[in-house]
Amino acid sequence: MTELDASEFRSLIISVFPELTASVFKLASKGWDLLAVDVDDTLIFKFPRHPSAERALVKEAALLDIVRSSLSMAVPDMRIHEGPPIFSSHAKLDGEHLIAEDYDALGESDRQHLAEDLARFYAELHVLDADRMRSAGAETIQPWQSPETVRIKTLPLLPPDIRSFAQVIVSDFEALPPDPYGHIYGFFDGHGWNMAFDHAQRRLNGIYDFADSGFGPLHQEFIYSNFISPDLTARIVSAYEMLTGRRLDRRRIAILTGFHRLSELAEFADDPAYVEQMIRSAATWAAVTGVGLAGMVTRTAPRRRRSG
Repeated sequence: MTELDASEFRSLIISVFPELTASVFKLASKGWDLLAVDVDDTLIFKFPRHPSAERALVKEAALLDIVRSSLSMAVPDMRIHEGPPIFSSHAKLDGEHLIAEDYDALGESDRQHLAEDLARFYAELHVLDADRMRSAGAETIQPWQSPETVRIKTLPLLPPDIRSFAQVIVSDFEALPPDPYGHIYGFFDGHGWNMAFDHAQRRLNGIYDFADSGFGPLHQEFIYSNFISPDLTARIVSAYEMLTGRRLDRRRIAILTGFHRLSELAEFADDPAYVEQMIRSAATWAAVTGVGLAGMVTRTAPRRRRSG
């Protein structure tokens, strides 16, 4: 669809929801795929920006129809409006993003409660029937850049002090055997920008944006919370093990996290609008993990050229 200004959004929404005529409309987000409009801080409307985003939005609504009843965590109750143009609506989950500084300000009990809520969210997702999720449109998640592409496009962009660390990550990613738990339906986007966190009550009220959910290696599910804090990831992993009886490989999660940062940098290596941000992301991960992870990831099993 073509670019829309605020007045066009308002007209489109009011044509379906005339009761919102006197409401306050504001742009909530503007991404490559979707434009989101917040109405009265209570409703969210999403407008796809191209045909593939339209298909993804319809799929997301279908997936949410299934997962919503199986989760303890609140997720959007999304409805599709055929238009034209096609768009979605749902009640806004009450809360704000959760970023590293927010997590650092939480006390011990609040951190543990958050981790247990997220572990339960993942545990409940991972037992959903695979055939049912496929019938609703769930597909294999988007692959990362190849190790060779990362070597060519990413490593030259990195500061010299972390380049050797990154080389180790790439080599150990190549050496990973298949995930011992195989592929499951999961969220695969559990960073704090998809969370509705109540900062006053210090509780997670809900999770949104299931567009990237799908089938992928189980351990990959646990890398995205590292954008908030490795401490949170460690707590989630321990709580998940208690809930499911599965023993997770922390070394594998660390390698996947590092390679994901490098893969994102390779993806945006030629984009001046984002390349510096991705370099900082990779450098931040290297600084947080430090020498300890470098020692961990070099203790590899015999190398096999499989990833994930």
